[in-house]
Amino acid sequence: MKTSLLFLALNSYSLLFSQIKPAPAEEIVIKDTYHNVTLEDPYRYMENLKDSKVTDWLRSNADYARKQLNEIPERQNIIKKLREYDTRKGYEVYSVKITENDVYFYLKRNADEENGSIYYRNGYNGTEKLLFNPKNFKKENGKNYDISDIYPDKKGNKIAFKIAANGSETPELLIIDTQGKLYPEIIDKVGNGYVSWLPDQNSFTYRRFNSSDVTDVNRKKNSKVLYHKLGDDPKNDIAIFSNSTNPELNISPDEQPHNYYHKNSNKYYGEVTTVAKNIILYNSALKENFKPEKWFLLASKNDEVADYNFSKDFIYYLTYKNAPNYKITKAPISNPAVSNATTVIDEPKNGNITNFRITNEGLYYSVIENGIQAKVYFLADGKTSPIELQLPFQAGTAKLSTIDEKRKEIWITISGWTSPERRYLYESESNKFIPQDLNKVIDFPEFKDVVSKEIMIPSHDGVMVPVSIIYDKKTNLNGNNPVLMVGYGAYEIALNPAFVPDYILNYTTYGGIFVVSHVRGGGELGDKWHKAGYKTTKPNTWKDFIATAEYLVKEKISSPEKIAICGGSAGGILVGRAMTERPDLFAAAIPEVGAMNTVRMEITPNGPVNIPEFGTVKDETEFKALLEMDSYHHIKKGTKYPATLVTAGFNDSRVIAWQPAKFAAKLQNANASDKPILLYTDFKAGHGIGDGKSTFFESVADMHTFALQHTGHPKFQPLKKIKD
Repeated sequence: MKTSLLFLALNSYSLLFSQIKPAPAEEIVIKDTYHNVTLEDPYRYMENLKDSKVTDWLRSNADYARKQLNEIPERQNIIKKLREYDTRKGYEVYSVKITENDVYFYLKRNADEENGSIYYRNGYNGTEKLLFNPKNFKKENGKNYDISDIYPDKKGNKIAFKIAANGSETPELLIIDTQGKLYPEIIDKVGNGYVSWLPDQNSFTYRRFNSSDVTDVNRKKNSKVLYHKLGDDPKNDIAIFSNSTNPELNISPDEQPHNYYHKNSNKYYGEVTTVAKNIILYNSALKENFKPEKWFLLASKNDEVADYNFSKDFIYYLTYKNAPNYKITKAPISNPAVSNATTVIDEPKNGNITNFRITNEGLYYSVIENGIQAKVYFLADGKTSPIELQLPFQAGTAKLSTIDEKRKEIWITISGWTSPERRYLYESESNKFIPQDLNKVIDFPEFKDVVSKEIMIPSHDGVMVPVSIIYDKKTNLNGNNPVLMVGYGAYEIALNPAFVPDYILNYTTYGGIFVVSHVRGGGELGDKWHKAGYKTTKPNTWKDFIATAEYLVKEKISSPEKIAICGGSAGGILVGRAMTERPDLFAAAIPEVGAMNTVRMEITPNGPVNIPEFGTVKDETEFKALLEMDSYHHIKKGTKYPATLVTAGFNDSRVIAWQPAKFAAKLQNANASDKPILLYTDFKAGHGIGDGKSTFFESVADMHTFALQHTGHPKFQPLKKIKD
């Protein structure tokens, strides 16, 4: 009895403590001077995530935020609805890889599972077999493991895969054969990029970081491509492509080397990349021991190559050199440098080329027009003019996939805001689209009246910005509608239309309007659109976002008291600067795992590789651009800010957790309104990639409920106030 009473007392104390609003973070001002500009940084000490004082403050804020969010009525009903959608789907198949002998490998997550498992089958109609379930991996440590990438060998006999814990994106590499035999080696510190099987099908190359610690500022510097032979100790793996093995290539410490073996040309293709889309490309012949010989330059940075593919006789390049909407060129495989290439597909006048694939019948490519309508074209071998394929329905997104350039099969997967994703095998001879869905085609009658409206609105400088407005047609657009407005605007990544019942469409069931602003910095309108929203032009990104909100108010679609904004990662810049520049325009703001302190981003583990996108403080002009996009330094004391939910992942390897933490701390101390400023740090998650299903549902529910509560929806108002 005493033990039970003590347990209840401690539990009650813990519950009470989580209801108490944490004290504001202490200010300890550090001053930095950049190019004669002095900045005050009162929360520099938070950059030490190993300091218990910092982690205690993060935990107290997380506990308080969790309690506040859990108290919002209707939140549990949203989670219940998300789970019902998931159960209705039954399962989700993704990351499909098909080998040259038609063995399908893929990840599949069933409705009762947190993460996807590896399955395989012989052919599309083959019997499915479970190969590896991550819940059985190191289960004794209690962590949530997720498989991020799979790499089968050419014959479909074995598969290498990356697996990481708690969203850390610091995976280990394992190998398993189709009989279920796990190879003994476990390779740690594996970086992003290819695992490329070699001709003997008993060895491969992969990229490796220096550290598994997401807070280590040197973890990605001087990364290497290594050669591994099955059965060998990974400690003895040999570097074959890096700045140390190839000093003649002048690979900088922050550039990322990758290696890809192409079977049909029997050559290595070495890539050197950053977050910039242009690839520095080399090729090399193989020695008997699978080491590369001399590397030959095929494409430099100045050639502005974004992708490449092969046919039997040519290498094809997707390039934006003097073609901001992209064009496709080709060079003989015997003389493959870009300088020898001729144009095959001219730059589209309306829209930009997004991806392309080669079969033994010709070249296929997709074009996105106005950032929202997808079209697919086919250029048959021996022809000079492509034809447009008549897709089964109007799509916002079209993805192309093939097995090999020696095969004729091509799959075209299409979807839209209100159209579920469908996968088709296209037959050029009969011009038929044959459904070959890997996921169930599910009916969602609750979304039957949801429509999307695609418009162009003028921004601050008169430039027309694409905007998608998604809502139930029964909703009365009277200026009193809750709006959740999202955007991104970086890396030339486009927010193309996709059918997302949980993230987007569920919001409309509450009479909400979901708005996607295709701001500059993204890829909706090609390279020029990207260049108009990065580095010194970055202000266009959040000014486009502000212009979108102003349009909604002007057209009486909504009002400032009804608009919530959300953006994640680099989209944190968008949300942070929109709310600091126009705090009067928004009722709520949700920067998720956001880059909020860009002046200091360069010293984070993932910062140097982002210099091509955002700039460096070492350059005066770029420093001023970084300062202008720095939300943390634009917070002003005594300002009435909107209700704000800031999120962070303690295992985040892309945006380190102290970036959003510093922003939240400063905002809490500066805010003059009575609106809450919540900071929720998930100590078992990272950047959102690799999270379990439940974590995803929780984050969507937090976003929807916080937005709807602070835009006045009656179902989301608290039944009682929690005392500070």
